[in-house]
Amino acid sequence: MQDFAPLLTDTDEIISHSFVSDVTLRSGRVIALITLDNGKDHTRPSTLGPHTLLEFAGKLDELKKRAVNKEIHAVAVTGKPYYLAAGVDLTKVQGLKDRHSGRLIGEMGHWALDKLSDLGVPSFVFINGLALGGGLEVALNAHYRTVNQAAPAIALPEVFLGLIPGWGGAYLLPNLIGIRNALKVIIENPLKQNRMLKPAEALELGIADVMFDSPRFLEQSLDWADDVLGGKKVKRKNEPGKVEKATIWSPAVSIARKTVRQKLGSVPLSPYVALDLIDAAKSGTKKDAFTREDQAIEDLSASDQFHASIYAFNLVQKHAKKPSGAPDKALALPVTKVGVLGAGLMASQFALLFLRRLEIPVVITDVSQERIDKGLSYIIGELDKLVEKGRLSSDDRNRYAGNLSGALDYKAFSDCDWVIEAVFEELKIKQEVFAELEKHVSESCILATNTSSLSVAEIGSKLANPERVVGFHFFNPVAVMPLVEVVRAPKSSDQAVATAMNVARNLRKTAVITSDSAGFVVNRLLGYLLGEAMRAVDEGASFEQVSEAIAPLGLPMNPFDLLELVGLKVGAHVLDSMHAFNSDRFYASANLHKLAEYGKLIDRDSKGNIKGYDKKAMEIVGNALGKGRSSEEIFESVNLGLAKEVKLMLDEGVVQSAQDIDLGMIMGAAWPFHLGGITPYLDRTGASERAFGGTFHDPMIIGIRG
Repeated sequence: MQDFAPLLTDTDEIISHSFVSDVTLRSGRVIALITLDNGKDHTRPSTLGPHTLLEFAGKLDELKKRAVNKEIHAVAVTGKPYYLAAGVDLTKVQGLKDRHSGRLIGEMGHWALDKLSDLGVPSFVFINGLALGGGLEVALNAHYRTVNQAAPAIALPEVFLGLIPGWGGAYLLPNLIGIRNALKVIIENPLKQNRMLKPAEALELGIADVMFDSPRFLEQSLDWADDVLGGKKVKRKNEPGKVEKATIWSPAVSIARKTVRQKLGSVPLSPYVALDLIDAAKSGTKKDAFTREDQAIEDLSASDQFHASIYAFNLVQKHAKKPSGAPDKALALPVTKVGVLGAGLMASQFALLFLRRLEIPVVITDVSQERIDKGLSYIIGELDKLVEKGRLSSDDRNRYAGNLSGALDYKAFSDCDWVIEAVFEELKIKQEVFAELEKHVSESCILATNTSSLSVAEIGSKLANPERVVGFHFFNPVAVMPLVEVVRAPKSSDQAVATAMNVARNLRKTAVITSDSAGFVVNRLLGYLLGEAMRAVDEGASFEQVSEAIAPLGLPMNPFDLLELVGLKVGAHVLDSMHAFNSDRFYASANLHKLAEYGKLIDRDSKGNIKGYDKKAMEIVGNALGKGRSSEEIFESVNLGLAKEVKLMLDEGVVQSAQDIDLGMIMGAAWPFHLGGITPYLDRTGASERAFGGTFHDPMIIGIRG
């Protein structure tokens, strides 16, 4: 046995104990049932720390002896209500002081879980509830698996957090369900906003052999195990054979590698390490595979990217639930009806979201009945599409449609508790619609503006009750992007802000509170980044050179793809707004306006795939490789400028902490998890030190050195 003593010094571990009971099956056979239970309520899932693994391994050793003595015929593992296990306690991994301890975590998990495959009798895992990471790997190490159809989530999310499935998952899963399915579970799903599997999907993929309903799950699992022990054949249609391993395996991994590089670039470590492990899993011994996983865990757990990922994960899971500067929740007013000023695409997306998430009446308006009818038609059409895709029942569709109305007269808004405007991004127009609306709504009705660049205070300055106005800045696409910037203007009341935060929470959005300042958080930093990209182009650098220069930032798309996504005219407007805010720090590009007039920057094929940059667009900006600053100078300028801008935002009180800025950039600009947000990244590159002689975090968020 490996010496795991260095891992056992932690006395704070919440141990998930292994409770063993003998169950006599219908046939008279005896199955030893291990129940993992940490003794906590449903809010604390069982995790697999060193003491837990040691106890689990000890119980399996005892059961192996009993199997030799013919006292038991099988072993099964299940969990406490709602959970099998949520995997390793990541905070403990984050707290490791040396690389060797990281390797020991991998080795200890392999040592303990692999015992399930070597008991001398068949082993079963009854996936009764949530099974993530190491929790699912408990199941993969056994011979057979059942799943509860009510289990909330099943996944191997490690790549999302800068790690790899390190307790057998990278080897066992592809050899159980085939290479393409394994790539989906280990690579594609984690990188797709950490998507989890439903029980039916786990069954279809072959992770589970059979699925049972919730009320009788344990009873049915035991009966099924008895049938298997009695000779029942278990068919696994996706289990790979020699042909798949010889002809399909490596090409599938190569395609996945190319896809990851296209989406994420070459900066993140864990997806490529996982791909290497999966590719190697087609041959060789399990022992060799587990050794490769141990080395990967040692390397990755010591990396900056893992520690940055855990910082980002904690921001999203914990900091977001206790937003900085939020007023008392008790101050929030109830919202029983919503009004939307505007019926264009953005406004219609708002209305659809409010209908589905708040499940209350929504009324929209615009300058003409024709525009209102068009908006209503779009919303109903989107509901119908959801029904066609099986994501919405017909009853819910009809209920949402019944809650939707449109009106030219503001009197229809008289009983609204919350009204959001999505009209043209012009101060005078926004002031006018709010001033007219105020005549018809109650004094307690909260007025929200979705402005991305105008002053919230100025928008509400013409009102009799400006304290009711709050910024509520969505990101596009509205249904997908998880961030809302809640903007507190100088006169915004605590009641208005509390209500806005409650609405955001009910919409299932992450909210960051900002002051009423130019660009708020996300557009201020993206405005700077896009401006510097266009500055470099205007100086003579090519689009390709600029994109490659800032690629180490690891953003999901380069500045020019982003400009085309948000719209060249919108991008030009954002840059102009920020330039007007401070012409010394923010660059506005005349060439970007020319590109906006032309209307195209990216050249695509008939399927919409990017071929390169449009020739006419390149002629418009007149750029050529080799002119202007070097790639290194461009990258340094961007990093230094971002560090200075973040420091100014904190000094100005735009937000209360660096964590708020990181949360905003992760949720609103898809800043990569593996970089941990913008401020840890700027600390690690030294840009913070060069910009203002300090760091945003003390100690810095870095991996294990030495």
